[in-house]
Amino acid sequence: MSLLNQQKNQHLFWRAGFGPAAEQLKDIAIATPHQLYKALEKASSKKPRFINVADNYLQGLYMGIEDAGRQQKRKELTADERKMIQKKQRESIRNLNLAWLGEMIKSSAQLREKMAFFWHGHFACRNLNIFYQQQLLDIIRRHALGNFRDMLHEVSKSAAMINFLNNNQNRKDHPNENFAREVMELFTLGRGNYAEHDIKDAARAFTGWGANVQGEFIFRRFQHDAGSKTVLGNTGNLQGDEVLDILLEQKQTAKFITQKVYRFFVNEVPDETKIEWLADRFYQSNYEISKLMEDIFTSDWFYDLKNIGSIIKSPVELLAGIQRILPMEVQNDEALLLLQRLLGQVLFYPPNVAGWPGGKSWIDSSSLVMRMRIPMLINDVDELNINPKDDDDQMMGRNENTPKLKNNGMGKSGRPIQADINWPAYMAYFESIPKEKLQEAITVLLLQTKTGVNPELIRKYMDSSGRENFIKSATFQLMSTPEYQMC
Repeated sequence: MSLLNQQKNQHLFWRAGFGPAAEQLKDIAIATPHQLYKALEKASSKKPRFINVADNYLQGLYMGIEDAGRQQKRKELTADERKMIQKKQRESIRNLNLAWLGEMIKSSAQLREKMAFFWHGHFACRNLNIFYQQQLLDIIRRHALGNFRDMLHEVSKSAAMINFLNNNQNRKDHPNENFAREVMELFTLGRGNYAEHDIKDAARAFTGWGANVQGEFIFRRFQHDAGSKTVLGNTGNLQGDEVLDILLEQKQTAKFITQKVYRFFVNEVPDETKIEWLADRFYQSNYEISKLMEDIFTSDWFYDLKNIGSIIKSPVELLAGIQRILPMEVQNDEALLLLQRLLGQVLFYPPNVAGWPGGKSWIDSSSLVMRMRIPMLINDVDELNINPKDDDDQMMGRNENTPKLKNNGMGKSGRPIQADINWPAYMAYFESIPKEKLQEAITVLLLQTKTGVNPELIRKYMDSSGRENFIKSATFQLMSTPEYQMC
């Protein structure tokens, strides 16, 4: 198999997942990209399990609310009880973060989890209610490769989104335009493809949409504006679901979604001709996401050299990718949360409703240095001894809810991440490679960029005392380069 074909397969592993896992490295040498994609697609076809990390105390409190009397009892909680609930909610969101990160690392359904990760940024939502967040995560994971129409309707009725965008306060005679504006600007049409009167009348159509304490969608018909409304040229007593369908009827919605998908999965620099072709087919398929992704991942142009190694890994992709190719058990999982924050991407804490901007925004002088230190933190030769900046804009005034450094971030043994790496699983890939070709083989496996790393520079810091030490040290050195930040 040619070196170019291996590079194409690695490209697919990174874009249609979170990079190759150690046990998949053998496939890099034998499968074609098309075969590999079909395997990824098949592995992601099953319905995902619901991730439930909610504390038993919260389960009893929230899921046991069945009548107005008990709801009234909840309002009479003491200050200490309220503080306890907030603490347990924060801990549960933290556990949800780690549980989903674990799925990204270990699940065979890589394509589904990568698509869900994309939708997590598209339908960006901040909510400290663990039940609402679990429900929204389940929606985007179930529909990740399904139908965008179904997902849009279900996300729009989720308690997380209804509360985040204030639709519980959207009432007849006092419409709240937040959800109507964002569903057009960020979820479907994109800015500039609607008028202010469309937002105003769409907001009236969504009046009465709400969610109860248990997270169930409820329609309060006495709070709904039943008057005539006009949205994008459609007039009548429009309901919320009808407005969503009107937005989906616009071909601009297919183009807007396709543009975002292209920039996330193919190249930050859009190719308008290819985007138009993809958007046409996406629209004609009635928004079947799996068909759109198949069109991308099985096309010849996806594997053009200009698209390989062209995207900066997001912090979550970087952290998940390292742990996939070097399978490890991390004892100090607080360090994984802290690294997310230091690098600017904490799952379930998007900076705003527009999500993470991505691209070059991931890299500045301090974050690049931090990224290049991660392999040495895993290798126990560096100390995680800095706290993230209190960036209130990024953390939405919730700095107290996110990971802080404790005891210099070190475990009892003085190791920052306390990672136990399963080296045999990784090293099996190099068994048949002669020592003089090892460095080149490790470089080709780890780096997707066209510009290489000076072999002499890497060799300078490698441990040549034995084959095993050679592979370990070369791996960590290459992972500590700027080139490894690209995929």
